[in-house]
Amino acid sequence: MHGWIVVDKPVGPGSTRIVAAVKRALREGGYPKVKVGHGGTLDPLASGVLPVALGEATKLAGRLLDSDKVYEFTIAFGTETDTLDSEGEVIATSDVRPTLAQVEAVLERFTGEIEQVPPAYSALKVGGKRAYDLARAGAAPEMKIRLVTVHDLKILPGTGRGTARSAVEGAPRPAQNPLHQPSAGPPPRPGEDQVSLVARVSKGTYIRSLARDIARALGTVGHVVMLRRLKAGPFALDSAISLDKLAGLAKARTLEQALLPLTAGLDDIPALPVTPDQARLLRQGRKVVGIAARPGLHLATDQSVPVALVESDGAELRVLRGFNL
Repeated sequence: MHGWIVVDKPVGPGSTRIVAAVKRALREGGYPKVKVGHGGTLDPLASGVLPVALGEATKLAGRLLDSDKVYEFTIAFGTETDTLDSEGEVIATSDVRPTLAQVEAVLERFTGEIEQVPPAYSALKVGGKRAYDLARAGAAPEMKIRLVTVHDLKILPGTGRGTARSAVEGAPRPAQNPLHQPSAGPPPRPGEDQVSLVARVSKGTYIRSLARDIARALGTVGHVVMLRRLKAGPFALDSAISLDKLAGLAKARTLEQALLPLTAGLDDIPALPVTPDQARLLRQGRKVVGIAARPGLHLATDQSVPVALVESDGAELRVLRGFNL
């Protein structure tokens, strides 16, 4: 069981609980014990793609942290909360409701490399402590400005008059959960009470901060009432399974049906065939010379079996991650 199980995380559990669910499924299915880890945290109030690495694939989980993500999210205008989502306390209100045209016009300001202040309620460390621990204790952690990249940002088709259509046909709408109902605010004003957007962003981008800043740029305030991750690196919703499906496969001892190969996390890395002798050297962590390969990352394979993630300088191969397969 070396590979990936992509879970369509529901609203409620955190990423750690999803990892625990996969471990439980492995136990209940009678599978050998392997290391399990997730490829990028997803907030409890968010849903969507959460890749879970098994066995040797856990060596690649760090690459997913550095990969781009795609999110669908809904901003409710009129109230800002301390957590920047619908779980927090209201800290600011506004009667201003922007039109879709006004929203469209401001999105260009948030596309490309932008400065962003992360939410106080986040897992970032400030002075050695988690920011959310400090915030919950009543402190005001000083969140430093960071540079992030928003590759693409657009209004979700069908958005209008406070309603949002899912970008994933048939996908459950997290907004139906009581925790995801918009906070009470002022009566509707001409314009949109909510707007739904789709964003492709770099690592380290906080969608809650992006929503806050978009609302403020429109002369109002807002917070996130729905957040769904559509893609994380190479993994998308079309390969994700629900927790119920996970439990069913475990009970039937057919988890292999949901297991994606280790190489699924390296779909952007070209394969580089090596001989058995060269594979042996790479497994020992030694450099290999005499292989014609373009400079850059490669997946060294021995008869299609992954050997190591290597880097070539055009003259030799250096091991970045070796696989014990």
